[in-house]
Amino acid sequence: MNVIEEDMEVHNEQVENKEEVVLTEDEKRLLELEEKLATSEDRYLRLQADFENVKKRNVAERAANQKYRSQIIAEELLPALDGFQKALDTQSDSEQMEALLTGMKMVYGQIMTALEKEGVEAIPALGEQFDPNFHQAVMQDSDGSKESNEITMELQKGYKLKDRVIRPSMVKVNQ
Repeated sequence: MNVIEEDMEVHNEQVENKEEVVLTEDEKRLLELEEKLATSEDRYLRLQADFENVKKRNVAERAANQKYRSQIIAEELLPALDGFQKALDTQSDSEQMEALLTGMKMVYGQIMTALEKEGVEAIPALGEQFDPNFHQAVMQDSDGSKESNEITMELQKGYKLKDRVIRPSMVKVNQ
């Protein structure tokens, strides 16, 4: 390239740079509008994502409510089941008492069947290894014939609804 061409190229670059710097009012307005549009689109996309998250959360909450719908009634029935169990564990000498206990066993069985249909089940405890997720240790035992951390006595039956513990079993655990 010769000097004239180089000067011309430098001049063209300077003119282009000046055009970039010097904007007309319409171009400024267009840039502002494009910036506002980009901001609005971003805001719209964020709101849409938030809305989708809320919808997903509502669906998950409804599914959990449906799955655990019987938890409240089960929690309310547990003390009555404990009372039934204590009554059924009593020894009787008379025929009348035996007839009464038989009737109570039938009612207890019907209640347990209804709860089992809803997914409520007793937590196994006696002879099992202690698991703090399902058992609450309230006493300690020192029986040499049992393994360490083995449950030696169940003081109060625990229950779970599907995979959720309603009430942990109160147990006596071997050291």
